[in-house]
Amino acid sequence: MARYTGSVCRQCRREGAKLFLKGDRCYKDEKCPVVKRHTPPGQHGQARARKMSEYGTQLREKQKCRRAYGVSESQFRKYYDMATNMRGGLTGEHMLVLLERRLDNVVYRLGFGASRAQARQWITHGHILVDGKKVDIPSFLVKAGQKISVRNGSFDVEYFKTLREEGADKPIPKWLELDAANLSGTVAAMPQRDDIDLTIEEHLIVEFYSR
Repeated sequence: MARYTGSVCRQCRREGAKLFLKGDRCYKDEKCPVVKRHTPPGQHGQARARKMSEYGTQLREKQKCRRAYGVSESQFRKYYDMATNMRGGLTGEHMLVLLERRLDNVVYRLGFGASRAQARQWITHGHILVDGKKVDIPSFLVKAGQKISVRNGSFDVEYFKTLREEGADKPIPKWLELDAANLSGTVAAMPQRDDIDLTIEEHLIVEFYSR
């Protein structure tokens, strides 16, 4: 599957919001291009900053969400289709919960990866276990009660050594429980809309796909 290989900061600038694609740097405003530059990238960035049409607003919201979670267009549409078939609640909220349940996102939320991209790398390289078994599929959907842990043989990796010694450097969502000393975490409950800290207006995404 083709992946974007350019500057991830350009993606944040294009969407006009922090997508936390670059780990710790995203938490420091003095180093964040989104804070320092208020226009989209490129020589026509100023023109792009003008008022958008209704369709453009919906498209940008969809792209912002898709880029934040690091999924392709076909994957993103799959989650939307899954959400439309779920009973009760709102389609947009169901879709965000499905994205939050992705293993790469859970690994990131637990602090086992500085970004979702790094979390995906840990998973595909076999560093992550789910209920004691290696899972190398970033899109794996976790369930309540499952245990996510770092493989014992990976404890010597510098990032994991630092995490064990210093603990998590960012807050852990209330639907997850972290045991930093043992590099493991538990899915205490399914995430709710209030647990998702991304500034996404999911109703615009539903409107985009409903056109």
